[in-house]
Amino acid sequence: MASDRGHTRLICSLTSPDAVSMRADMVAAAAAGADTVECRLDLLQPAPNERTLRSLLADPPLEVIATCRPVRQGGHFAGEESWRLEILRLAVQAGATFVDVEDDVDPAAWPAGRVICSFHEMDGCPPDLEKIVRRLDDSPAEVSKVAFTASSSQDALRALDVLHNARKPTLALAMGEAGAVSRILARKFSAFGTFASLRRGAESAAGQLTIQEMRQLYRWDGHSHTTSIYGVVGYPLAHTMSPAIHNAAFAAEDLDAVYVPLLVQPGEDNFRRFMDALADRPWLHWRGLSITIPHKANALAYVGPKSCAKLARQIGAVNTILFGSRKRLRGENTDCVAALDALCEAMGIRRAELAGKTVAVLGAGGAARAVVAGLREYRSEVTVYNRTLDRAEELAKTFSCRAAGLDEVAGMSAEILINCTSVGMHPHVDSCPLAAIPPSVKVVFDTIYNPVRTRLLQRAGEKNCLTVSGVEMFINQAMVQFKLWTGREAPADVMRRVVLEKLDAGGA
Repeated sequence: MASDRGHTRLICSLTSPDAVSMRADMVAAAAAGADTVECRLDLLQPAPNERTLRSLLADPPLEVIATCRPVRQGGHFAGEESWRLEILRLAVQAGATFVDVEDDVDPAAWPAGRVICSFHEMDGCPPDLEKIVRRLDDSPAEVSKVAFTASSSQDALRALDVLHNARKPTLALAMGEAGAVSRILARKFSAFGTFASLRRGAESAAGQLTIQEMRQLYRWDGHSHTTSIYGVVGYPLAHTMSPAIHNAAFAAEDLDAVYVPLLVQPGEDNFRRFMDALADRPWLHWRGLSITIPHKANALAYVGPKSCAKLARQIGAVNTILFGSRKRLRGENTDCVAALDALCEAMGIRRAELAGKTVAVLGAGGAARAVVAGLREYRSEVTVYNRTLDRAEELAKTFSCRAAGLDEVAGMSAEILINCTSVGMHPHVDSCPLAAIPPSVKVVFDTIYNPVRTRLLQRAGEKNCLTVSGVEMFINQAMVQFKLWTGREAPADVMRRVVLEKLDAGGA
């Protein structure tokens, strides 16, 4: 079993161009909580000699992997192969614990010492991955390592397959943003280790997280083979704060769980293939998913309307999936309730008091459908404004309300204005969906949560309107998700604090 293969190392890759800085970073990595460091000797300028290696590696504060990666496998060493192997031999003599040697090097030429035999593919996931792993396992090396570039999180699951089936201590890494889950979950599957950087900008490979992110955001030290997994599926995901808010909630409630980002390209087929891949791996212990742009409608189709809540069917979108026994899934939509509660709490009213309120909704996408569905459920008078009138009319027909083009916004008579477009979202913070706030409007709600105070809300504030930030909607929907998944009340104060701190720090 994976749980029998020993301690999983958090390995910090050191990428400084000189030995003095690399040694200083080695000490800093030990202080930050790394178990091991990888000295990327191919990045040192000039190429290291015996004296340089002794100054770098003598009496190290933690385990050291010596790596001198050649250009042919994605590294920077372009010199003679004989000299590259001599550098590795000298590194072992100088104090390196392990030496990383590529799989295309004859074992007869390997330096003496504890060898990690590695394979790297920079252009995607190799179709013969299993064959490559068998070859590595059959080598005389103590440790096998395979690294490839992931195009989607489905590729990253193949790296986890390697760990699940490993016959010897193994590193299996999917590089790039889409491969993050293979790094975060390495400890759960008893990998030999996974790589992290000391700081942002010091990564040795695309997609590396920092030691701090691994240990604090993703709670690395608490992972075990029983850890439950949750995640957010979307494209893009660089802006999402869902891992921060949910992992903080799991920590506050002392739950053995982790929440990870899952990059899946647009398209129903891509979503279906990813979900099928999860279903084929019950040993992952997947328990729940958040679904964001552009997969909410795809999620409804995949789960099936009969297995989705009535509200999700009405909206035509699922943003929350629960994994039951025997591969049973359930689909929910927490956006609608979250939006209504954010609006009503700010106005100091009950949902029933939305009846008869005149509301202008900007946009006709997934967020707009959720908001309109809730408003109409409580008998608000709604007009949908959208740049493409046909889409506004389609949404309005579904929920028996009015539709108009964006060019008619200035003449509206609504009391409440709700922006459900992405105009003004980070990083385009200077954009605004309206040139001016119409005179009739008294309340402005922007469903965007990053930034907290959008240009639209700034203009509304200048007109003395009551303003409602998308932060409250985001927190509300996450709280409902947490309860659906765990059966517990969500730690609201913790979740709100985490989001506001991240936004104040400029995080996205």
